[in-house]
Amino acid sequence: MAYANQANRVKQPSLSQLRAFTAVAEHLHFRDAAAAIGMSQPALSGAVSALEVALGVQLIERTTRKVLLSPAGERLAVRSRAVLAALGELMEEAEAVRAPFTGTLRLGVIPTVAPYLLPAVLRLVHERYPDLDLQVHEEQTSSLLDGLAAGRLDLLLLAVPLGVPGVTELPLFDEDFVLVMEEEHPLAGSTDLPRGTLRDLPLLLLDEGHCLRDQALDICREAGRTQGAPVTTTAAGLSTLVQLVAGGLGVTLLPRTAVTVETGRNEALSTGYFADPAPSRRVALAVRTGSARQEEFEELAGALRGALGTLPVRVHPQG
Repeated sequence: MAYANQANRVKQPSLSQLRAFTAVAEHLHFRDAAAAIGMSQPALSGAVSALEVALGVQLIERTTRKVLLSPAGERLAVRSRAVLAALGELMEEAEAVRAPFTGTLRLGVIPTVAPYLLPAVLRLVHERYPDLDLQVHEEQTSSLLDGLAAGRLDLLLLAVPLGVPGVTELPLFDEDFVLVMEEEHPLAGSTDLPRGTLRDLPLLLLDEGHCLRDQALDICREAGRTQGAPVTTTAAGLSTLVQLVAGGLGVTLLPRTAVTVETGRNEALSTGYFADPAPSRRVALAVRTGSARQEEFEELAGALRGALGTLPVRVHPQG
């Protein structure tokens, strides 16, 4: 059989040819190889011959008693097995992609949501989606949005609205803001505070970069707070913020989901609730618009809304 220069004139090897050759290389017997891959012996022999023509090399040394691999056959059998193994991995990965809630999900969460909602999220994923590999990244909003746009993150859990092109928001719930103060503060224990209360109070807020700071400032502006009213910014996280409040440095605003955790650490803290409609924020999932997994993420958003009853505080489901 002439093999020289044949590869330039013949199509690339087919997968069936590679399977046939790999089976022969493993069994060194045409009948056994044919039985192993469910192919007739003549068809298998023809596939190996066609592969030799396609590659332009002799792979098999045929004798009346046994089958041997040529030196080229020994080398190329390794490559053929690797190709078929890679194909198997490709098919497994495609199956995983077709199956929702499998594989890796890289979830970005803002710091003012993560400690209070993640227990419910993790419990839901563990119970309902056991094959999902959830990886959590806690970052500020701007960093999360950059990660989503770059493909570093798949899904975000944060406060909205974002107003960012190319990002779809899947609302989960609205939650009220609560005024946190010292236990002996005149407003401690109030349940119908007017928003105007915020006009002149010494207010403590998070550092710049936290969306909660911007939301609190918006609430203060709506309440008529002037630019000259004191706002002290000294805290990078809510835990520090409430301890500053307990130390008598001022008051602060917390989202309702954070109140139980943060105020429970210090008996010197008390709360005040606003009259309806209370100032609030909306928490949502955010995805890249047109994401291949958007339908999956919409289902997850629905499941999270259904799990809100497990939270220790009352929120207002949305969507």
